[in-house]
Amino acid sequence: MDYSQMKPREVRKLIREGKITSFTSGMCNGYAQANLVVLPRELAFDFLLFTTRNPKPCPVLDVTEVGSPVPKAVAPDADLRYDIPKYRVYRHGEMTDEVTDLSGYWRDDLVAFLLGCSFSFEGPMLDAGLDVRHITENHNVPMYITNIPCTPAGVFHGPMVVSMRPMTPKAAIRAIQVTSRMPNVHGAPIHFGDPAAIGIQDISKPDFGDPSTIREGEVPVFWPCGVTPQAVAMAVKPEFMITHAPGHMFITDVKNADLSVL
Repeated sequence: MDYSQMKPREVRKLIREGKITSFTSGMCNGYAQANLVVLPRELAFDFLLFTTRNPKPCPVLDVTEVGSPVPKAVAPDADLRYDIPKYRVYRHGEMTDEVTDLSGYWRDDLVAFLLGCSFSFEGPMLDAGLDVRHITENHNVPMYITNIPCTPAGVFHGPMVVSMRPMTPKAAIRAIQVTSRMPNVHGAPIHFGDPAAIGIQDISKPDFGDPSTIREGEVPVFWPCGVTPQAVAMAVKPEFMITHAPGHMFITDVKNADLSVL
């Protein structure tokens, strides 16, 4: 089934019914997708401060009320316990479970953060005639833990995660132009070229997602990624934390055009 032309509410319904469990790249063209981070209330302020100090990897689109799974600002009829295809549960920095709903994990003291996702700028990239390799090859985007440190805040610290899309130098320049207009979904790339310069030793072995083919004459182009909080969780080891599974995003009712700046 082609989910690219469906509305977010329709796709979220299919996710809630368990009919979609795959990665969400290419779904609901024109609508913003979001990363999820869920933390206990006592850690929420520190994490909010972390996002304000690290807006490139962690651009905030919405924050829920304590105990509420409803993202009122970006999808008021949604339920974050059920409307993401796959979730990860971390305890003391270790992923202890991967599930398709949070019915057994949601608590009254939890606060959910929705962070902008690079899948949101892929529609405009495609509209600009750019090849988005993981969509072409029908797999999850490759993501890598770098040696770029995030700015610490409270208890939170750790390395930045990046997503990668291979491009010719000419296409990379166009991609920079397109994505620079969308700072709420990571904005411009943070690096292109030599992966080792940002601590990536083997570009064929991503830390999250699947490898993309890099063709002759292409360079890897790296964007800040909303999976960064998962690397932070591994570093900080909070008692309890929930995230989306990499590539399995929350699809909002917000248009990508509304997140663009001229």
